[in-house]
Amino acid sequence: MTRSNEPPLSHLDTAGRARMVDVGGKPVTDRRAVAEGRVDVGPEVAAAIRENSLKKGDLLQVARLGGVQAAKRTADLVLLCHPLPLAHIDVEATLEEDCVVLTATVRTAGQTGVEMEALAAVAGAALNVVDMGKSLNPAIEIRSLRVVEKTGGKSGPTRHHAAGPRVAILTVSDSRSAGAAEDLATPLLADAVQRFLGGDVVASKLVPDDRVAIATQLRDWASEPAAPSLVLTTGGTGVGPRDVTPEATIEVAERLHPGLLDLARARCLPGKPHAYLSRGVAGVVGRTLIVNLPGSPRGAVETLRLIADVLPHTLETLRGEEASHP
Repeated sequence: MTRSNEPPLSHLDTAGRARMVDVGGKPVTDRRAVAEGRVDVGPEVAAAIRENSLKKGDLLQVARLGGVQAAKRTADLVLLCHPLPLAHIDVEATLEEDCVVLTATVRTAGQTGVEMEALAAVAGAALNVVDMGKSLNPAIEIRSLRVVEKTGGKSGPTRHHAAGPRVAILTVSDSRSAGAAEDLATPLLADAVQRFLGGDVVASKLVPDDRVAIATQLRDWASEPAAPSLVLTTGGTGVGPRDVTPEATIEVAERLHPGLLDLARARCLPGKPHAYLSRGVAGVVGRTLIVNLPGSPRGAVETLRLIADVLPHTLETLRGEEASHP
C-alpha cells in the first residue's frame, strides 16, 4: 500500500497499471545527452582492428553504424519510451590499447530527454563490437555503459564526473631501483590508472626487493595527511628468494582483503595458469587500500583491469562515502 504522502509512480496509473507518461504539457526544448561505454576486446582483436583484418570488415565503422541504428529504434527496445524525432546522432568508436571506447551524442527538440537514446546507441555499438570480434575472442567483455552529460528540460544541464582516486605506485625491483634495468611498469600502470579508474597518480617510487624498505614506504604513504586512497605495488609477488612484497604488505595492513585478488585470478581467461603463481595480497591500512600486482608490466596492467570495476565502490566504502551496496 502506498502512503498518502508519497508521490505516485509516474509509470503507473491510479489502478497500478503500467502506462506511458503523458508529456503533452511539457514545453518543447532543445535536449542533448552523451553516453559512453567501454568494451575490452583483448590483444588479438585489437591487433586485427588496427590492421583492419577482421573477416567481417571494419569493426569500428560497423560499431558506429550499429549505434546509430540502435538509437533510432530505442522506443522499440525500451518499454514505455517515447518515440522521438532525433535531430542528430553521432557515435564515435576508437581503440585504446585493448579497449574499444564508444561515445554517443544525441540531440532532439522535444518534451522529454534523450538519455535512453544515447545509452541505446552505445549498447548497440557495443553489441556490434562483440559480434564482429567474437570469432577471435569469445570472451570480449562490455565493461561499462553510462550517461555522462545531459542538457535541456526541467533539470537543466548536468554532467557526471566521478572523482577518480588518488593513487601511489610502488615498483619493487632490485635491478630497476639500482638503475640496471629500465622501469617499464610505472608509466604503464599510471596510464592504466587513468584509463580504468579515471584516477591520478600522486606519487611513485622504486625500491629494492627488501621487506623493510617496502613496508616503510607503504607506512609513509598511508600516514600522510593527504594519504592516497589506493597504493598499487608491482613486483616481488613470486616465489623467488627475494620476493617479499606480500610479507611486507601483510606486516603493514590492518585488515586483509583476499577477495580482490581472488577475483582477478578467477577472471583470468583459460590458458593463463601462471596468474595463480602470483602471491600478491590486498589489505587496508587507515583509509588506504594496498593491492599487490605482478612484476610483469603487462601482468600488472591486466590484473588491475580485472578488478577495476569493483575498485571504485571499494574505495568509496573505505572512505565512508558509500551507504548502498550494489
